[in-house]
Amino acid sequence: MATTDQNSNAVVQGLARHLNALGEENKLARRKALENIKKDTIGKKPPLDNSEVKPILNELLRPLLKEFSDPVEKCRELALQIIRGFFNTVERSDEYLPYVMPVIVQRLGQPEIIEPSEELRLQMVEFLKEVLECSGKNIAVYLDDLIKILGRVIIDPYSEVKKVACQCTSVLAKTVPEYFHTQSESLIKPLLQSIAHQHSKVRAVVVYTIGDVIQYGSNKPVDQIVSHLAQRLFDQNPAVRMAVTKVVGNWMLDMYDRYSFWNKLIPLLLTSLSDEQPEIRELADSLWHDIGLKFQNENEEDMKDKLDFAKLDPDHYPKGVERPNLGCRTLMCRNMSKILPALMRDVTDWVADTRKKSAGLLFYILLNGEEYITQHMELLISGMVKGCSDEEQSVVKDIQKAAELIGYFVDAEVWTKLILKSVEQSQHYTSLMVLASVICGTKQSNLKPYIQSILNTLEVSEVCQSVQVPVQVQLLSCIESLLLVSGEDITETVQSTQTVFNILHTVLALQRGDLIKDKAYQLLDKLAEIEHLDSRKQLYDPHTKPLIKSFEDSYTCWTSHSVERLVFDVVMIEAGPVVGDLLDDIMPILTVNFHPDKDSEVRLKFFSLLSHLMMNCKDTVDSTEKFADFAEIVVREMILPNCVWKAGRVAAAIRTTAVSCAWALLQSGVLTKEKLEKVLDNFITQMLACMEDDNKNTRLIACRVMTRIFDLTGPSINQDRLHNMYLELLKRLDDSNDEIRITVSRTFLAYLDSFQQSYDVQLYRAHLEAIYKGLLVHLDDPDERIQEAILAVLKKAGSLLPGMLLQEVETSKHKHRSKKYCDELVSYLHQLTVETQ
Repeated sequence: MATTDQNSNAVVQGLARHLNALGEENKLARRKALENIKKDTIGKKPPLDNSEVKPILNELLRPLLKEFSDPVEKCRELALQIIRGFFNTVERSDEYLPYVMPVIVQRLGQPEIIEPSEELRLQMVEFLKEVLECSGKNIAVYLDDLIKILGRVIIDPYSEVKKVACQCTSVLAKTVPEYFHTQSESLIKPLLQSIAHQHSKVRAVVVYTIGDVIQYGSNKPVDQIVSHLAQRLFDQNPAVRMAVTKVVGNWMLDMYDRYSFWNKLIPLLLTSLSDEQPEIRELADSLWHDIGLKFQNENEEDMKDKLDFAKLDPDHYPKGVERPNLGCRTLMCRNMSKILPALMRDVTDWVADTRKKSAGLLFYILLNGEEYITQHMELLISGMVKGCSDEEQSVVKDIQKAAELIGYFVDAEVWTKLILKSVEQSQHYTSLMVLASVICGTKQSNLKPYIQSILNTLEVSEVCQSVQVPVQVQLLSCIESLLLVSGEDITETVQSTQTVFNILHTVLALQRGDLIKDKAYQLLDKLAEIEHLDSRKQLYDPHTKPLIKSFEDSYTCWTSHSVERLVFDVVMIEAGPVVGDLLDDIMPILTVNFHPDKDSEVRLKFFSLLSHLMMNCKDTVDSTEKFADFAEIVVREMILPNCVWKAGRVAAAIRTTAVSCAWALLQSGVLTKEKLEKVLDNFITQMLACMEDDNKNTRLIACRVMTRIFDLTGPSINQDRLHNMYLELLKRLDDSNDEIRITVSRTFLAYLDSFQQSYDVQLYRAHLEAIYKGLLVHLDDPDERIQEAILAVLKKAGSLLPGMLLQEVETSKHKHRSKKYCDELVSYLHQLTVETQ
């Protein structure tokens, strides 16, 4: 022992010269002295014996602590290094804290930074951490000083200082919790100032530190802290979000007063269940499970009945989702009324990230709430309807996912009243979107009694007849959900399938895009499949007539914009052969809407429909070969009244479509000679008038119609009537349109075929002479095609009175620029004369 004292005294004596030098004004001298002290103490080789350290430190401590205020940074650094070296070696270093703590407080614990060097501040805080770790409970005496220091260094500008300061705080909280809790609240403000630091590592360590400060200190600041932790759940760095998850989970497991804060903490933890990082989701799920079990064990007496008589897991439950334990569900039941109002406000927050997180959280709140969400239905439905209009698709998808849970956990009698009321009042696509999702989650047997009431709501004109694309899309989604969930239940009443049929055709009538059309066809295919039909075409047999019958009260008042008219169009086109069986129901509708007093646009639309049907008559109106019975009505009541001339472009368009429809009717073959003869006189009169129409298309088609009339009933036409027509035909040969002139030449051929074999050519020589002279003029037409067409007409006309025509040709031949066709006609007539002699 004496030897040790002698050695330590020797060292101290050797250091005396260096200690004296610490008082020198020359900074180099002070620095050199500190370097020598370091070399002869903590840097000595071999190192000082443990028994020598304490006597030497006793002599060096005060002078070295004074150096903490040295204006030279290197001197301060060397002094700190020497003291740290001694503290790491000496036993019971806490004995020296009465000397050290005031100095550290003076350097680090002031409102303004005393120590200007970042590196030195870092080293001092690291030294403080070492002191805390080795002092144990004895550090409690200096709690006030430590709180003062930590309160300052936690907000230090240097990020590394912040991190070590937070670590010091955690060590202090865990070391002396029984004392720490009295002053822990004073650290909350500086920690919250640093929680949004630009460095993610700082943010993470601050979160962990807050966790320890609350865990081992006062719980009162939890209300103040929760909003800051919630913001960190939006952090771009997964480590920060992981820190929040761990801290909140640990609080909910072990915090003393956690029962007071369930409604604050549950949303924070469950938000992590929808995090984009699998590790965070797994951690949150594990923590939530453990929290539920612990709550269940702690409240075993209160939950005894539920535990002893636990219900079996429901057979209808979301696929791929594990059911939360009883503790989790009970916790949610008791706190849902406090959580949901704020959550539904956040679902429609103006900040997109808030809406995303809130929508993701909503699913897990409802999943844990199960049947308890029934009492919050009004709040949920109104919030979901608003949220589904979000521009962020992820928000909409999460809300739809959450809405499905309503179908799983809430009785259909409850949700149908609320959601259908929302659909009726708003007629907005978001209400339909929520309805479609809820239907998807509903059990088939629970949905069955409410199928028709749902369909009745969807068939309301304000919903079903909307032209808004989003409404149409969601309306189809509702139908799809109904068909998928209800299956064959929907076929148990004819009314239900008829309503689906009506709705789908209303959408088809109003759609403005191929996507909606294709979806409607898919659902018709699905309906046919459910009804065990081979194709959707077979749907029209049982459903078309009831749909047409539903128009009985309205078809007389249809306008071009009437939805019923558009639906009628679609059904007539899609129904195919079924139309032929329903002529008794269809014809009155057509007749009324072709009346000349009807709006011109309506008549145009119906002419377009009728033309389409007649162009495919064998597969539509004449599928049962009964349309011929109505052909006379079509001509007399629909076509001819609309051929009458009226001024205006619209009237001209109607005449064109009417004549086109007449052409389609004649082409179809259903208008027989017998049916045509009943209306022949009026028919010819109107067509001849149309041949003089201002519209070239009307004139052209009228010529074709006349050709067909001559082909069908030519010999039946009165001779006097025939003689009254050729002048109109000759006029068309002077038409400004060459196509019409060529067409009317064909009409002339059919016209000439109408002359009976007993035709008295001598009696009607004057008429024939007029025809020959009129035709010969055009034999010299500039257009060779017309010349050839007229030549064919003259050849046929010449068979009636060849001698007269031959004389007329010879008389006018010299006037022709080219005698080619005259010579050919003369040759033909000579040959014809020889043959007839």
